[in-house]
Amino acid sequence: MSKVVVYPVNVEFGDCDPAGIVFFPNFFRWYDASSRNFFRTCGVPAWRDTEKSHGIIGTPVVDIGSRFIQPATYGDKVEVHTSVVEWNAKTFVMLHQLKRDGVLLSEGRDTRVFAIRHPEDPARIKAIPIPEDIRELCS
Repeated sequence: MSKVVVYPVNVEFGDCDPAGIVFFPNFFRWYDASSRNFFRTCGVPAWRDTEKSHGIIGTPVVDIGSRFIQPATYGDKVEVHTSVVEWNAKTFVMLHQLKRDGVLLSEGRDTRVFAIRHPEDPARIKAIPIPEDIRELCS
C-alpha cells in the first residue's frame, strides 16, 4: 500500500464560477499540485534535481478523469488525499480524494509517467521505467 499524503487547499473567490461553486478545472489543478506535493513529502527531490541525478524532468499526465460528488465553494478549507494506487513498468496511477471535513467531494485518478528529455530530440520527452529508489520512497 502506498503512502497517503494530504495537501490542504483554501478555496478562493477566483476558484469559483458565477454560481459560486468551484469551477471544475480547478479540481484538476489541485490534483496536479497534490501530485508534486506527494513526491516532495515522500522525499523525492525537486524535478530540477532529479534531472541531474536521474535525467527525470517530471511526471506528465497521460490520462486523467474525475467524478464530482459534492460542490465546494469560496471559503471552504479542503484537503486532497493523494496516493499511488498502481505501479506498472512505465506508468503509475495516482488517486486524489478531495475532502471537506472528512466528506468526499470529488475523486480523481491520473496516469503518469516519469519522463526524461528524448535523447535524439531534447524538445520531446520520453517515458522511462519507474526508478526503483523513487518507488521505494513512495511505498
